[in-house]
Amino acid sequence: MLLAMTNVAGGELAHYHRVMASTEIEALVQQLARLPGLGPRSARRAVLHLMKKRESAFMPLLAALQTVSERLVTCGICGNVDTQDPCAICADPRRDPRSLCVVEEVSDLWALDKSRLFPGKYHVLGGRLSALEGIRPQDLAIDALVGRVAAGGIDEVVLAMNATLEGQTTAHYLAERLEGYPVRLTQLAHGLPVGGELDYLDEGTLAQALRARRPVG
Repeated sequence: MLLAMTNVAGGELAHYHRVMASTEIEALVQQLARLPGLGPRSARRAVLHLMKKRESAFMPLLAALQTVSERLVTCGICGNVDTQDPCAICADPRRDPRSLCVVEEVSDLWALDKSRLFPGKYHVLGGRLSALEGIRPQDLAIDALVGRVAAGGIDEVVLAMNATLEGQTTAHYLAERLEGYPVRLTQLAHGLPVGGELDYLDEGTLAQALRARRPVG
């Protein structure tokens, strides 16, 4: 009898959880849960917050999403994602056109530009070379990069690849493709992160830090 009651109670509880929200709200939670950094629990909290703040949060978010969805384009020059073509970076006359920073993905461009330390322009490859994943040079915006360099007016190309085997392979390939052009090729330094403690770092990071050591003073 107790077991039967438990099963009934469990079934009712499961049913209760299933009908806590309508199908439409549950669909919204599931869509948000697919976003990077959000799981089902975080997505549910976000939806509850939006419903509670309908006028001040939900409606402005819907309007912003609608606007971006209608105007979203890929920059025909650098490959950045924006609501205008050329993108805001390429169209900015204050940017130094002689410096070009090559990145793997748009997220890398945004991360670097957020620091406000690079005054030039960018070029997004759209990925990195990977034999394992079958990504070849023709699958990336490498020919477009070579075309920009060949057109002249660029003094330095910064190869800002990620510190992975594929990223470094991509950087070496790009260096070979650009070898015949009168540009200075540079690469981001890899080593100790700011605030990093030695005993928490992996051997590869420590080795690179030692190789990239510089004089004091």
